[in-house]
Amino acid sequence: MIFKNFLNIKSSKIIKKDFLKLLKNQPALFETLKPTYKYSYSKKIIKKYKKLSNLRIIGMGGSVLGSEAIYDFLKPKIKKKITFVNNLNSNADYFNNKNINLNLIISKSGNTLETIANANALITKKEKNIIITESKNSYLTNLASKLKAEIFEHKNYVGGRYSVLSEVGMLPAELMNLNEKKFKQFNNLIKNKNFINNLVSNVSTTLNLIKSGKQTSIILNYDELSENLFKWYQQLIAESLGKKSLGLLPVVSSMPKDNHSLMQLYLDGPNKYFYTFFNVIENRNIKIKNDSVLNTHKFLKNLSIEKIKQSQMIATEKVFISKKIPFRSFRILKRNEQSLGELFCFFILETILLGRALNVNPFDQPSVELIKIETKKILS
Repeated sequence: MIFKNFLNIKSSKIIKKDFLKLLKNQPALFETLKPTYKYSYSKKIIKKYKKLSNLRIIGMGGSVLGSEAIYDFLKPKIKKKITFVNNLNSNADYFNNKNINLNLIISKSGNTLETIANANALITKKEKNIIITESKNSYLTNLASKLKAEIFEHKNYVGGRYSVLSEVGMLPAELMNLNEKKFKQFNNLIKNKNFINNLVSNVSTTLNLIKSGKQTSIILNYDELSENLFKWYQQLIAESLGKKSLGLLPVVSSMPKDNHSLMQLYLDGPNKYFYTFFNVIENRNIKIKNDSVLNTHKFLKNLSIEKIKQSQMIATEKVFISKKIPFRSFRILKRNEQSLGELFCFFILETILLGRALNVNPFDQPSVELIKIETKKILS
């Protein structure tokens, strides 16, 4: 992972000190980031189900966004069909899929309304079922008993949006035949001075931008397979920091497509935003067909699609620099479990440090509970 911050803002000693304090008094959820974490499922379960090729994962928010990010980011090496049910959508194609071998139903509380509704609308008697939820009386624990489903504990100290490297993300990853150990980069990263300096510098810069009135973070994503990674990131940032009239609005922009719709606003619109450039350096060799290139565009001959896309990203960065638009840049050199694990760790640590610096609790989401209460009143 190559990271650059083009603002040249000095790292805050306060942030560095707080990071070291965080490492000294680690939250329990940090155990999930380490290779020594003890899962509530066994390798026997993976062996039992790993040959099944058509899986469905039912959940909401952090219960499903992490495994979606993993599936899409690493899709070139995954040979299975995974269907994600992550919203209430009566028009969805998955209602017509009769080939499901295994359902994974995930909810920390065990009482998530949308998950309960989708599970009861979709699952059939012939399908095998695994449920991941807290070890307490809930709708899903009772459903597991009725279905004679496998049930595994969702640790109560791991919030949904921080659960990607726990059972919630790693059980699906192992069923995708991925190596869960390679995701666990925390122990290596906290010994890496370059990683720590980049992390602290990034948090310091973001705080300065927030203080200057820039509260919208726009991700310029040049890698389509990372779209769900940034949906995971959106929840992480928005739900963790959006409290006490503070927070960041994370917006994901699909590049270079959005050069033809939103870029004019980014370059000449309100000076209220800051940006993250993101790309994965691919070796795919899909090239322009030379015999169809007109002489007016002969510079395109022998070029790959990836080369053109990377050139557009570099060109856009240069224009941003010339216009003094604040941004940072990520270039991922390899599409594998290790790279994705590093990104998960970076964004989780970034979010927690930002929450601490803003004096908000990055682990709760009290206002969302109000909608759940009102919805239940309407339906009851």
